[in-house]
Amino acid sequence: MSTWITTPITTSLLRGAAEWERTTHGLRPHRLPGWARAQSPDPQLHLVEAQPSGVRVCFRTAATAIELDAVATRRVYIGLPAQPPGRYDLLIDGSLAGQSSVPGGNIVTIDMSTGTAEHRTGPPGTVSFTRLSGTEKTVEIWLPHNEITDLVALRTDAAVTPVTGTDRPVWLHHGSSISHGSNAGSPSTTWPALAAAQGGVELLNLGLGGSALLDPFTARTMRDMAADLVSVKIGINLVNTDLMRLRAFTPAVHGFLDTIRDGHPATPLLVVSPIYCPIHEDTPGPGAFDLEAMREGQVKFVATGDPADRAAGKLTLRSIREELARIVAERAVSDPHLHYLNGLELYGEADFAELPLPDRLHPDAAAHRRMAERFGKLAFEEKGAFAATRDG
Repeated sequence: MSTWITTPITTSLLRGAAEWERTTHGLRPHRLPGWARAQSPDPQLHLVEAQPSGVRVCFRTAATAIELDAVATRRVYIGLPAQPPGRYDLLIDGSLAGQSSVPGGNIVTIDMSTGTAEHRTGPPGTVSFTRLSGTEKTVEIWLPHNEITDLVALRTDAAVTPVTGTDRPVWLHHGSSISHGSNAGSPSTTWPALAAAQGGVELLNLGLGGSALLDPFTARTMRDMAADLVSVKIGINLVNTDLMRLRAFTPAVHGFLDTIRDGHPATPLLVVSPIYCPIHEDTPGPGAFDLEAMREGQVKFVATGDPADRAAGKLTLRSIREELARIVAERAVSDPHLHYLNGLELYGEADFAELPLPDRLHPDAAAHRRMAERFGKLAFEEKGAFAATRDG
């Protein structure tokens, strides 16, 4: 093999993050900027925003071999089966050309019965891709969407140059763990990543597992990001956290959209309501782990609310869809670039019968692909909210 060339990992090689942090090991992507992270003490938010869903290392090269050193931070839950290591997807000129995982790394062992966590540090590992074509090509290494990643070193057997400029529109999307990629097969096959590829756009994924909660700092982050297309998928986290009632929900949605519009006054803005989820269609939250399933080593969720509490304004997925449709219709009178998409068109009751939610909350890999295909058609084609920008 030719002599390895080590290229410093700098922001010029990275896409899809809001900010980069220099750590002891290397460069850590963040999907929320530091000022936004400082406005919430929630450990769940701090965990998921540092999981680099949609973040990729991107460059041009004629290399036939590529190595990337990284330190993963993985979670292990006591009493539940260990999850497989996160995947790195290698895309060459937009097509999947390889997959691998990084060994080693840090382990966070979580005891949900006590709420405690034990941290164990581990060494960097290496992901390697070989036997590649020696022609000049665009390489994208999509980082694992479900584990914190510190990038340490990049080695190739040919020179690397950053990819400068793109004529593809930038799509900024915010949503819950479903948008983050829970249960997707790999980072480039989450439904937003697949939909972005189908629509021919650059993805900025602000899917934040458990944290799509209409937080003002998330809206301000979106306001300040450069984007040609914007979408927000709202609902499931507000139900399963039992965070607010209908009285608070309506003005919070208006405020969230108002803030985005402060930075994107005429950008196509698509509001997407929740996909089908039987446990929360008519039963409010909070959601919880199914303890009986946990005793059998399975992860499943249940709704613990009382359907009768809907009369007092407790949120369900059905009531959220109705209210979002009403809000968007009302605002669209004076905002012609605002659109609504019913989440049931992405994944509905018939889809659940065919591709049920494995844990009763998150779609599986096949359902991610189905949602992406449908979003691509509904948003990017014909009279979709994003069609004009794509064509233009």
